[in-house]
Amino acid sequence: MEPPEPAEVRMSQAIQPAHANPRGELSAGQLLKWIDATACLAAEKHAGISCVTASVDDIQFEETARVGQVITIKAKVTRAFSTSMEISIKVIVQDMLTGIEKLVSVAFSTFVAKPVGKEKILLKPVTLLTEQDHVEHNLASERRKVRLHHEDTFKNLMKENNEFDDPICDEEEGMVSTGGTAVQSIELVLPPHANHHGNTFGGQIMAWMESLATISASRLCRAHPLLKSVDMFKFRGPSAVGDRLVFNAIVNNTFQTCVEVGVRVEAFDCQEWSKGQGRHINSAFLIYNAVNDKEEMVTFPRIKPISKDDFRRYRGAIARKRIRLGRKYVTSHKEEVPVCVQWDISNQVSLSNANVEALKNLAAKSGWEVTSAVEKIKIYTLEEHDLLSVWVEKHVERPAHLTYHLLSDFTKRPLWDPHFVSCEVINWVSEGDQIYYITCPIVNGDKPKDLVVLVSRRRPLKDGSTYTVAVKSVLLPSVPPCPHYIRSEIICAGFLIRAIDSSSCTVSYFNQISASISPYFAGNLGGWSKSIEETAASCIKFIENATDGGLINTF
Repeated sequence: MEPPEPAEVRMSQAIQPAHANPRGELSAGQLLKWIDATACLAAEKHAGISCVTASVDDIQFEETARVGQVITIKAKVTRAFSTSMEISIKVIVQDMLTGIEKLVSVAFSTFVAKPVGKEKILLKPVTLLTEQDHVEHNLASERRKVRLHHEDTFKNLMKENNEFDDPICDEEEGMVSTGGTAVQSIELVLPPHANHHGNTFGGQIMAWMESLATISASRLCRAHPLLKSVDMFKFRGPSAVGDRLVFNAIVNNTFQTCVEVGVRVEAFDCQEWSKGQGRHINSAFLIYNAVNDKEEMVTFPRIKPISKDDFRRYRGAIARKRIRLGRKYVTSHKEEVPVCVQWDISNQVSLSNANVEALKNLAAKSGWEVTSAVEKIKIYTLEEHDLLSVWVEKHVERPAHLTYHLLSDFTKRPLWDPHFVSCEVINWVSEGDQIYYITCPIVNGDKPKDLVVLVSRRRPLKDGSTYTVAVKSVLLPSVPPCPHYIRSEIICAGFLIRAIDSSSCTVSYFNQISASISPYFAGNLGGWSKSIEETAASCIKFIENATDGGLINTF
């Protein structure tokens, strides 16, 4: 393991049986305590004064750690604002016998500097030493915007969710209510639970919350819950030694192999305890997978909301899932791993057929979940491991064959899609296959992006009714990357156009999102942008306003 950076704080812990759950794995609650302590020390190293946790978010758990292994937690300030700082946390596990290291988690937390007396605080800026420091410094600003607008974004998504009938709410066999997952617990805050400021240690509160959420999730699945991610720990107020902390946890919703559990914490001093008037000091939403005794992933039953509060929590979980998707794919810096193939004219038929089959296979996958539905437009998402795919479904009042002609000619795409600045044919391979060079606008202040893609077009078979336009990036030696652009990639995308009748059709656009194009989608998925709906509406208008004569002249 490389030596620590100057501003970095490290904690290393050998995992003992006392740190583990019944499966011999490091307890997520224990890890959260270590994460919070390390992050606090990093914040205080930068600030030079005492700091307290304001919130913890964006925790993704990639690996589990076991007894006998060593956990190393690295924390450093990515950006300092006036009185608050964002802390980046990276957790690594090392097997002592093999020396192999694996990434367990990447997390971000916000700490606030505590002034001494009436002294005003103005934190010094972070010294940026590496290119990665600059990247994280810029992304910290984006993450802060997401946090500051979280409440407004959530309210807007809740309002939107109430305006359309969620198909998940339809009756189906095996649906369950969440009443049986409600769990309550109480803790008396003792001196060992306090931090060096005299308040209840934030990491301890997080550990108690995680423990209760695990019980709640297990009551639904009757299996072994595994914490996958933490949506947000938001600290609304302090508690102190002598307080009674009351924890309430309940399942809010399920998504295939994931379940969201909400936990609320209220604090009571002696007087408040006798009156039954507590202080709401913390809320969190934790997302779990589960495995059975054979280590197989469990699919959770669908939730059947019954009461008004059930529906509020049910729809709230859907809104938070959208925000999580956007936050995950826009604020984390991922290196692009090229998967596009070299274009080979001698292998044209195979590459073209593979392009079309990949699109059809993406469309046929199970697990698509609706995230938005407005008038003629529905948006679905599909998460598979680290891959996110989007499906935009549009109803168009034009015949399928005319719609196909318009959408399969990518030179027309800049007329309706603001994500395309230019699109030109650079290789007319055949009637059914063309290679295009595409330029895209600047996003997040970076250089503009460009693409080289193969577009494979297929009319329906004699007895079929679906037109196909498949898109995939290819490597073309005659068009190398340009220093003025960031060469990006489309893994799998395209249109499936199905006739409804002789005068209307359904257009389904699919895109398996790569790291390089995620900024164009993430804001919409997260709920703070309407770019997908606006582009889909522009597409519908473009198709429905096109004249038959223009189509005949064009083709």
